[in-house]
Amino acid sequence: MTDPSSAQPAPPGCPAHTDAVRLAGLEYQQTPSQLYRAMRREHGAVAPVLLDGDIPAWLVLGYSEVTYVTSHDELFARDSRRWNQWENIPADWPLLPYVGYQPSVLFTEGDEHRRRAGVITQALEGVDQFELARNCQLIADRLIADFAGSGQAELMTGYAHALPMRAVVQMCGMPTSGEDTQQLVEDLRISLDAAEGDDPVAAYGRVGERLRQLVKDKRERPGPDVTSRMLLDPAGLTDEEIVQDLISVIAAAQQPTANWICNTLRLLLTDERFAVNVSGGRLSVGEALNEALWLDTPTQNFIGRWAVRDTQLGGRQIRAGDCLVLGLAAANTDPQIWPEAHVGAENAAHLSFSNGEHRCPYPAPLLADVMARTAVETLLERLPDLVLSVEPETLTWRPSIWMRGLTALPVQFTPVVQ
Repeated sequence: MTDPSSAQPAPPGCPAHTDAVRLAGLEYQQTPSQLYRAMRREHGAVAPVLLDGDIPAWLVLGYSEVTYVTSHDELFARDSRRWNQWENIPADWPLLPYVGYQPSVLFTEGDEHRRRAGVITQALEGVDQFELARNCQLIADRLIADFAGSGQAELMTGYAHALPMRAVVQMCGMPTSGEDTQQLVEDLRISLDAAEGDDPVAAYGRVGERLRQLVKDKRERPGPDVTSRMLLDPAGLTDEEIVQDLISVIAAAQQPTANWICNTLRLLLTDERFAVNVSGGRLSVGEALNEALWLDTPTQNFIGRWAVRDTQLGGRQIRAGDCLVLGLAAANTDPQIWPEAHVGAENAAHLSFSNGEHRCPYPAPLLADVMARTAVETLLERLPDLVLSVEPETLTWRPSIWMRGLTALPVQFTPVVQ
């Protein structure tokens, strides 16, 4: 589609009117912010949309509306079994890894969610942030050494993606390299951000099998890692519960952090406020990291919430069982909170880690910040004359409505002899 105001016929029983907008098209690759603005003008803070296969849902675009939804679990809950569209969902639907009910912390509610999230919080709190920073710097140094002598690199694949992958699997007690680890990360990517020809449902199944083996191994031989701490927690989660929650932890830490690193590097290398003084530090890496969360948040849309009962939101009538997609990127750039279209990099009230009880559990955002900040700062210290090797306008974004990340970030620099 090229125009968000173009109407699409709604399927039978559609809760979202006959002017629903398909969540697809080139706008999501290059200029989603323009698309969100157009949708907001046409539909307001809550827009009727069609997911893959023309399945109806609502896209929540407004900052205050997203905040309201995520703060009122009694109205908008996480258990997807409430969905009133299951009879229309085929077995091979590509979004099943997102919405198919699993015994995971993502779909729990109330006391059970607090129990499961508490286990994750305790396990992550056991991660020493200084040790994580040291590990990330060592990983960064090894990755940079692989391309430093050539004077050129593709940073998305060779650096931004690889660094958090190695850091996260190390935190969870897996080897940082090897075929099994590489396949796990590739399957996670397919599950979260499938390209044409990928099978996200099969990939998600392989992720589960690999982590079941990890949990089995750690049950027999625990170590100083996140998986072992989850197994030893007095809450007594089952092995399958831990597998499902590990999927959530690793998926949330790896791909979004990779996108955060790369989106920040793009900002540093293309925005004159940063590009002129990356080495001089007049605008800090921290400001660039925060601005990237506002303007190019790694997870631009999140599915979702399901209405517990009939209610209203943003002037729309929401039926019990309707699906709501959280438009995190649209909310972060809502003109109601930025009336002059200026996003203040010093403000950290973005929704990039969501909000409410189901937001990223503490201290996950802090650990992601350690990984992203160390990755960016180490790269700039080792390669201080780093520049893009293509024109900024030729950079392309992955064709995903969920994740916001570049397909590639090619750079050049003075070769460094190791």
